[in-house]
Amino acid sequence: MTGPRYSALYQINTRAWLHELGATLGRPATLEDVSDASIDQLAADGFHWVWLLGIWQTGDAGRQVSLNQPEWQAEYRELLPDFTADDVCGSPFAIRDYVVNRDFGGPRALERFRKRLADRGVRLMLDFVPNHTALDHPWAREHPEFYVRGAEGDLAREPLNYCRVVTDRGPLVLAHGRDPYFPGWPDTLQVNYRHAGLRQAMLGVLESIADQCDGVRCDMAMLVLPDVIARTWGDRALPADGSPPVDEPFWPAATARVRRRRPGFVFMAEAYWDLEWTLQQQGFDYTYDKRLYDHLHAQDARAVRGHLTADPEYQRRSARFLENHDEPRAAAAFPPAVHEAAGVLAFFVPGLRFVHEGQRSGRRLRASNHLCRRAPEPIDQILSAYYRRLLACLRRPEVRDGDWALLDARPAWDGNPTWERFIAFSWDDGSRRLLVAVNYGPTQGQCYVSLPHTDLEGHGLLLRDLMNPTTTYERRGDDLAARGLYLDMRAWGYHLFEMTARG
Repeated sequence: MTGPRYSALYQINTRAWLHELGATLGRPATLEDVSDASIDQLAADGFHWVWLLGIWQTGDAGRQVSLNQPEWQAEYRELLPDFTADDVCGSPFAIRDYVVNRDFGGPRALERFRKRLADRGVRLMLDFVPNHTALDHPWAREHPEFYVRGAEGDLAREPLNYCRVVTDRGPLVLAHGRDPYFPGWPDTLQVNYRHAGLRQAMLGVLESIADQCDGVRCDMAMLVLPDVIARTWGDRALPADGSPPVDEPFWPAATARVRRRRPGFVFMAEAYWDLEWTLQQQGFDYTYDKRLYDHLHAQDARAVRGHLTADPEYQRRSARFLENHDEPRAAAAFPPAVHEAAGVLAFFVPGLRFVHEGQRSGRRLRASNHLCRRAPEPIDQILSAYYRRLLACLRRPEVRDGDWALLDARPAWDGNPTWERFIAFSWDDGSRRLLVAVNYGPTQGQCYVSLPHTDLEGHGLLLRDLMNPTTTYERRGDDLAARGLYLDMRAWGYHLFEMTARG
């Protein structure tokens, strides 16, 4: 199965999604209960990928941690005021086994769900959590050498980063999974990529995942880079069993090995700290573009435009988003007018268009990863209509498979600085042209935009705004070729112009 040059991905919180489906059915729901009509709609909306977050089997140890962390309970009450212990399921990132959670119907249900997606031209993405396992993962008892080992002194000094674990070799102090900037995640154990046996075991896990889906989203993928391991763990990552330490990068071997068996298998990295390019070079098809999100959220048009001058291949392999399960909901983080302008900029540039379940209906509350239920919220009809129009535009051939170009803006007249807030670009597939322009700023602005087309002279040009089809303009091609397109736009205004030659 192949897709367009620029695909769209839809992330689903599996546990909350099925819980809500079960509420309508009056019984627990599995993937078998998802209707064909629901899958038809995902395909009709133009999504080429569905990412089912949290599909794997978790354990009771993780759930007990989730139940008993006071700061997490405070978040539960904030997000779900009537939560009870029955709502706590444990983090989907504290994985006990890479087998489909029994609550979701098990492997057969996933296999059938994947086939139903494939029948509609949609591919399935699942999670891989490379940095850590659940506390009660079988390796903790059977292969403690696979984990970063601590000592009693570490446990005494850093009780948030270490714990005592009962193993087949007796009680040992092992490290919680963590990144170097925060305390450990108390429901996890940190695996050790400097141990050759662990690396081989993780390659086997990846191969088993690849048998069940078409791509993986790799959680905190940069944490297993050798320099990050060294910065986080130092000598603690020396294999405790005395075996020779391995310091080669894991990802090049992992991505190559999986693709030998599964050509076309896709890897997407959750990535931060300006390590996106590094991970792309190590085999990732896509990496999170948190920088673009941050610039959009800061309402910094100059930074957005500068970011879009990056290497074209880097941009093609960037996953663009306005929210995901780790970020605030876009409807809460962006004022309404800014939200719409930011959506145009995030999703009409090259890369993977990454939309989170609930984003289109205007959900404002994040769902806790530790809960199986989320608070009901009304649909924001204005935002919902905006996303319907946006997704319709994203289904256009020139936006999926055409050539993209960032355009130059210049002052409309001397002394007018508002041109600096304009971001404009074009899409062209040889037969269709689209011009996108956004005034990403808080006041009315004016500019001229230079067009890249060489065949404008001698023709008229009709500009029809696809996001507002009643808005059309006619312009002389000779004038556009000589001076560019004059724009006078409201604060946070945007146009998606279909460009058609006339005469």
